[in-house]
Amino acid sequence: MAQTSSPLHHDDIALVLDSVTDARTGHSLLALGKLEGFRLEEGKLSVALAVPKEKAALLSPLCDEAAMRLKALPDVQDATIILTAHRPAAPAQPGAARPPAGGAGHRPFGGPPADPNAPVLPGVKAVIAVASGKGGVGKSTTATNLAIGLAQEGLKVGLMDADIHGPSLHRMLGTAGKPEVHNGRLQPIPVWGLHAVSIGMLVEEKQAMIWRGPMVMGAITQFLTDVDWGELDVLVVDMPPGTGDAQLSLMQKVPLAGAIIVSTPQDIALIDARRGVSMFEKMKVPVLGLVENMSYFCCPNCGHNTELFGHGGARKEADAMGVPFLGEVPLLATIRASSDEGNPIVASDPDSEAAQAFRRIARTTADALRRQTTAQ
Repeated sequence: MAQTSSPLHHDDIALVLDSVTDARTGHSLLALGKLEGFRLEEGKLSVALAVPKEKAALLSPLCDEAAMRLKALPDVQDATIILTAHRPAAPAQPGAARPPAGGAGHRPFGGPPADPNAPVLPGVKAVIAVASGKGGVGKSTTATNLAIGLAQEGLKVGLMDADIHGPSLHRMLGTAGKPEVHNGRLQPIPVWGLHAVSIGMLVEEKQAMIWRGPMVMGAITQFLTDVDWGELDVLVVDMPPGTGDAQLSLMQKVPLAGAIIVSTPQDIALIDARRGVSMFEKMKVPVLGLVENMSYFCCPNCGHNTELFGHGGARKEADAMGVPFLGEVPLLATIRASSDEGNPIVASDPDSEAAQAFRRIARTTADALRRQTTAQ
């Protein structure tokens, strides 16, 4: 179905179709069919959805519900979903490549699918994940300053924002504008000595990313396969908090050289940090270590250190779990201010106490990666 000039985007339609689910199977309408196109003329929206012929009757109620939700989109007064025949896939031949798992059929950014036999990140020597068991512990701030610190150690570094629902790296890096596309491949934005991509660079900042698991995994797959990362010593991936679809999808796509877990000192955060360590260990991913963020507050007036959230909890936890402790990062207003302003502290004030803390973590991480390379 041809698309006329319209304020709607393919992703807008896909999000609505993905929000309507079959109560029996839990599958969304988008997962059960294939969005082939849409047309918006004089307020009337027509959406073409390819589905297996034998399922058309069962999907009709879902289509009615989706049509009602589509009416809430801008400039849409009425909506209709047209079901088209979708041939079932032919049986796989012996030795034929299977489509990759983890929502690879979902391509929220559009474009032709990547060759399933093409290598993933062929020019990247190592991929490390920066993760946390819960939100609000400064994971993205740590990932940003760690990546820049690794670049300052002489490594070629990429930074990928996999926190689809809460992207913030574009703001912390101070980037403006969207990445360019060359020959169908997204070009990372060069900034602060590294190359970065975030979904925050591709969508409006106020747009809510109301995506279910398959869409999230599809976005991560596209960041891995559709971005021209080039030759890198290390790709740092800022993971969303928790232990869900995004983490599993990444580990299914690429072998991780290691994971760094960020936590604050208090017990409630360390409980979630343990879950993060356990997840990576079960997936046979080396845990490079724990970082204790917001370790202490240094008063800017008198210089006195106050342990607002306790102190040393992450070090003790690392010892108990038998993983390295990478270091402490203080709770300082300058870290918050530099992140809000798009001037990461490691780059904007490299001699500060905070920057030196991140530099020590980056140096330890770089040494661990070099040892891995030597061992190989």
